Amino acid sequence: MRLISRIVILASTVGSSFSFVPASKRSSTSGWISPKSRQNVDGLMASNSDDFDVVSVDLEEGRDYPIYIGAEFDPTEAGKMLRSHVKGKRVLVVTNDKLAPLYLEKYEAMLKEGGELQVDTLVLPDGEEKKTMDVMMKVLDKCLELKLDRKVTFVALGGGVIGDMVGFAAAIYQRGVNFIQVPTTVMAMVDSSVGGKTAVNHPLGKNMIGCFHQPECVFVDTDTLKTLPDRELQSGIAEVIKYGLIRDDEFFEWQEKNMEALLNRDPAALRYAIKRSCENKAEVVKADEKEAGIRATLNLGHTFGHAIENGSGYGVWLHGEAVAIGTAMAATMSARMGWIEEDLVKRIYNILHAANLPTELPVDSPMTAETFLDAMSVDKKVADGQLRLILLKGALGNCVFTGDFDRDAMTETIDEFVAECAGSKATV
Repeated sequence: MRLISRIVILASTVGSSFSFVPASKRSSTSGWISPKSRQNVDGLMASNSDDFDVVSVDLEEGRDYPIYIGAEFDPTEAGKMLRSHVKGKRVLVVTNDKLAPLYLEKYEAMLKEGGELQVDTLVLPDGEEKKTMDVMMKVLDKCLELKLDRKVTFVALGGGVIGDMVGFAAAIYQRGVNFIQVPTTVMAMVDSSVGGKTAVNHPLGKNMIGCFHQPECVFVDTDTLKTLPDRELQSGIAEVIKYGLIRDDEFFEWQEKNMEALLNRDPAALRYAIKRSCENKAEVVKADEKEAGIRATLNLGHTFGHAIENGSGYGVWLHGEAVAIGTAMAATMSARMGWIEEDLVKRIYNILHAANLPTELPVDSPMTAETFLDAMSVDKKVADGQLRLILLKGALGNCVFTGDFDRDAMTETIDEFVAECAGSKATV
């Protein structure tokens, strides 16, 4: 029996507000195929097979695609798997300068095996601060230099920055070409590689220039996490925690028991957390591909978090670190309005701390209340001038996406979090 909460969307009486309430546990296998042998990880089922798992992202008009999740893939079989999603004869693999020495030759060889494909490569600079139109244009420049046509397939080999930029380039090159996601970070494996969101940053706002463009497949090899810095691993876990808070209470409870195993890179724990996160993401994307309602709940903590990333300067914080602080702010605000119990707030702070994630801004932060409000005013969830937030309401696993909240509670929460920041003290 699957342990993922089903989400029922209830139209609120207030404008574009939606409430998302976990209902009965489902026993179907929607969004999930080829279950493998499993072992028990602290009371819940975890995949532990020499083979791999496949989670299906089910979309309309025959656009379904698989997420392959495994470790120690046989290079020949992995190559066949990837090549099966290439429609033409040309492939452009794009990665960054940190990953290229580790993995580029391996994936280039897998794609070239059999001699049917011509594979070209491009290495971009690493870092969130490089997620710009100028850097993304290098992908398009390379395509034109190579005279690549509409049958080309891009391969995004990297974390969220590479995946978002390459996906965006694929969406706009000759009005759209195919691409494959090969995520190499927890953040990308559990979130950004799945669902077709692509974008680059603008100086005034994160991910403000982009579009929806779904990949042909997502190929997750958890072996790449062996070279992932601890800080990046912890950052990705912030997105894993999110799924438990907004829709999967049993997954959250599993994380509380298994956080040490995740931080220690236990293979079974990581594979289970990635698979279950992808199942949650696939279900949400199936219900709301273009983020008209329920998909917005995946942005718990992101409105505050994006403001922190933008206001502090891109690259100062990893995305998951900023989201962790944003999640703490959302929980604090929700409790301030009486929407959740203090005990839940304590559990949220505890699990973030257990994951070595921040829950407050440092004293040298430039953030001010004005910085927060300015950045939040251009958030993608603003509709007709009204800011909408994802907040927690009720028991664990419940959330709301709404513009109907106490503005004073929001400003008081922001004031609380910036009170000791150098930026705020400088404006006093």
